[in-house]
Amino acid sequence: MKINLLLGALALICCGNVVADERPNIVFFFADDQTSSSLGCYGNAAAETPNIDALAARGTRFDNAFVSQSICWVSRTTILTGLTGRSYGTAANPELARPDAVETLYSDILRERGYRTGYFGKWHAKMPRGFKQKDHFDEFEAISRNPYYKRMPDGSLRHETDLIVDRGIEFIENQPADKPFALNMWFNACHAEDKDRRPGIGAFPWPQGVDGKFEDTVLAPPRLNDPAIFDALPEFLRTTINRERFFWRWNTDARYQTNIRAYYRMTTGIDAAVGRFLEALQAAGLADNTIIVYTADNGYHMGNRGLAGKWSHFEESLRVPMIVADPRVDSSQRGKVSDAIALNLDLPATFVDWAGAEIPKRYQGRSLRPIVADQKPADWRTESFHEHFAVRHRIPAFEGLRNAEYKYVRYFDHGNYEFLHDLKNDPDELTNLVSDPKHAETLAAMRARTDARVKELGGPLDPLKGEFTSSTVPYPEASAMVGARADAEGFVRLFDGKTLRHWSGDPKYWSVQDGAITGVTDGSLKMNRFLTWEDSTVRNFDLRVKVKVTAGGNSGIQYRGTSRPDLGLDIVTGYQCDVVANVPKYNGMLYEERGRRILSHTGEQVVIDPEGQPWIVGKMPVKEFAADQWHDYRVLVRGNHHQHWIDGHKTADLIDLDENGRALEGVLAVQVHVGPAMKIQYKDFKIKHLPDDMPLQTVEDVKIPADATGVRPQGRLPKDWKAPVYGER
Repeated sequence: MKINLLLGALALICCGNVVADERPNIVFFFADDQTSSSLGCYGNAAAETPNIDALAARGTRFDNAFVSQSICWVSRTTILTGLTGRSYGTAANPELARPDAVETLYSDILRERGYRTGYFGKWHAKMPRGFKQKDHFDEFEAISRNPYYKRMPDGSLRHETDLIVDRGIEFIENQPADKPFALNMWFNACHAEDKDRRPGIGAFPWPQGVDGKFEDTVLAPPRLNDPAIFDALPEFLRTTINRERFFWRWNTDARYQTNIRAYYRMTTGIDAAVGRFLEALQAAGLADNTIIVYTADNGYHMGNRGLAGKWSHFEESLRVPMIVADPRVDSSQRGKVSDAIALNLDLPATFVDWAGAEIPKRYQGRSLRPIVADQKPADWRTESFHEHFAVRHRIPAFEGLRNAEYKYVRYFDHGNYEFLHDLKNDPDELTNLVSDPKHAETLAAMRARTDARVKELGGPLDPLKGEFTSSTVPYPEASAMVGARADAEGFVRLFDGKTLRHWSGDPKYWSVQDGAITGVTDGSLKMNRFLTWEDSTVRNFDLRVKVKVTAGGNSGIQYRGTSRPDLGLDIVTGYQCDVVANVPKYNGMLYEERGRRILSHTGEQVVIDPEGQPWIVGKMPVKEFAADQWHDYRVLVRGNHHQHWIDGHKTADLIDLDENGRALEGVLAVQVHVGPAMKIQYKDFKIKHLPDDMPLQTVEDVKIPADATGVRPQGRLPKDWKAPVYGER
């Protein structure tokens, strides 16, 4: 191969610009965690992806595109090497690429053919010690998430999707006229921020340019969300990471709608960035000789089957979008849909083929060029191999085959548990035919072909080391406890006393001082600023925390809140236990940030009626708590019953009957407030998550006395204002 590369390079030098001009430029857009069903051109009427749809309209859309293994780093390494994971690794450590497997990437072959190569975006490939990405590209910059928003030199924030395309545009603007180029833009979107389980902007941060999209759209629920579908799965699939992350993102209608809108915004954000690049490509005069490829590293369950993530043998996990737009092909070949089985494994062979180089014999995929230019070759594959072995101690490992009629897989760490699906008559893979005598012959044949394919690709993997670890019970009592570690009393620690790890907020206002979360303002704030807990939303809970605030200070413990990125990335609305030094009637009261505002002053026992009016139904003593001293705050929320305490003294007791105004779940945060300069500190922060399904009190349970008076609203009122009386409404 090295001799061929050398001859190719010599030929390029001898022929000069003629060879360069005959070779197409290649642009490869690579999305993360994107199912084909999220694009308009694949039939999603709600999606807003006009630029990607336009690529499909003038190119080839592959209707049967799959990944050989549905996880980020294996899929990406497969494309770089032209090898399946089983083939680029070893039986003992299949996730780590061998040095010989990554010595020459497809980009190296293109460089030998005279291509200028660029790579910008997510890397996430597990390479051997000493491997240097920059050695394999002319220009390389790894751009990751965590966080998605990058701070620019001028202090502004730039989303990674836009930043990657910024680099791509700079690359083509500096492109020499006498060379072809191959440009990789590998996005992190639409991957969730795994450490951030706040719905919406926390879990799926979208580019700022698509703020507000889909906000008033009720998106369709998962098509395969019947609980019976989940219940039919074997236990090892019902207790794996797929189920754990379901409770992070999709387990309630409200959370699903918030997150699916955010996910669609990420997709639309990618589409807008693709469109911006295509405009720059046209402006540079390069569009007529540039092939555009768009695909993703794996599919995504998005709540289907009661699962999240990928990592399974089901279609939602393996199937990806794949679009190739080659402006050089005959007009009769544009806008077509191919039923050919295309794999991520085929892409490096395709790139090398377009460059006019010989496809390495070690490559396990085939070039898609003939399909794009003309039609599917007669000898094109009719069956594809799929596997999963990454994070094997927590994600069930499998191997198997898929063709137009059947899919066979076996989970080899789980007693060789087998699935056989009839894709013609059961495309949703709801019935396992392994025990059906009518399919015994098909089962035996596919089992044997799987054995043979495994042997061809490197043979069986070594046995699993240690025990397989389940991630969750199928139906947890408190979904917020999935993945959490509680102490002997059932409390989860929210703050380690040293760092703001697991919290999100502007470091201009928040830090750790003296072993406490510390918020500081200088009196110039124009808007309240929040520090939000990332690990979970809160529903029913018992929260304990020590609080100290300076004289004149104003803060609060925000709960069941909602992120408001339209106001700022760190802004939260929702219920609040106020922390107000020197003003006893506000300290410990129940407030609703940017909502119904004061719901109960300190010392008022309140019921909010179904129309949203709060009524005082009882009184409690009001005590003063000194500033600049530590006090124990407690917030107990069960269903629609809220209670607050300071140093064991109850300050709020409220029942919320307003179905339209109340929240039953949301994020947890603390705040610094507009007003005088202040310092607020929180330590010994802990929470006990109570069962999700606590009963809600209703109008039949709660009687409001006729003489109950309305809570005094916030703000300036007329001098003759009198509190309304419940019986005089």
